[in-house]
Formats: sequence, C-alpha cells, structure tokens
Amino acid sequence: MKLIIAIVQDEDSSRLLSKLMLQGFGVTKLATTGGFLKAGNTTLLLGVEEERIQEAIQIIEKVCKSRKQMTSAPTAVTGVAHGEYSTYPVEVTVGGATLFVLSIDQFMKV
Repeated sequence: MKLIIAIVQDEDSSRLLSKLMLQGFGVTKLATTGGFLKAGNTTLLLGVEEERIQEAIQIIEKVCKSRKQMTSAPTAVTGVAHGEYSTYPVEVTVGGATLFVLSIDQFMKV
C-alpha cells in the first residue's frame, strides 16, 4: 500500500477529484495555501494499492496541466522611505501537481 499526497491548484481539484473517484480511488481532500503565490491549493490524500500507483499518477498528470499566469512581484522603491514597495507584473508557471509517494506500513478503516 502507498500513500500519494498530491498538491494541486484549486481550479484543477474538482475535475481531478471526480476522475479519481470514477476510477475507484478513495480520496481525502484538504484545503491548503501555497507559499509563493499565497493562493489556494488543494492537497489530496490517496491510499493506493501498489499495482495502481501508475494509474493514479497518469490521471493526475492528465488533469493537472501547467500554465502561465501573471502575478505581481514586490520590489523596493529607491529614493523613498524605508519599507515602501512597488509591484510589477511577472509571468509565472502554475498548475501541474506536486506528488509525494510514501510507503504505508498499515492501512485501516475503523
């Protein structure tokens, strides 16, 4: 048995959750927040039999595609009071998924 921890963007989470559940995967959904963009993420926990690991990963890869997004990045303004910042637009890559696959010693439903 393996535990897949999948961190995905909120906008991908509903479709991913539906596709995983349609294929018979048990999924627990947690609302989380990313550190860089400070945007909402979803963390999914999947208990998966070893022989179905690749199937689950393929579903996640298919749904969670990377894309470009504009965001604003702060920069210090020179010639003004200390601590004042201005922002400028920056293109960043978002989406995709961050996966952790862990071995599980014991799995129980009580």
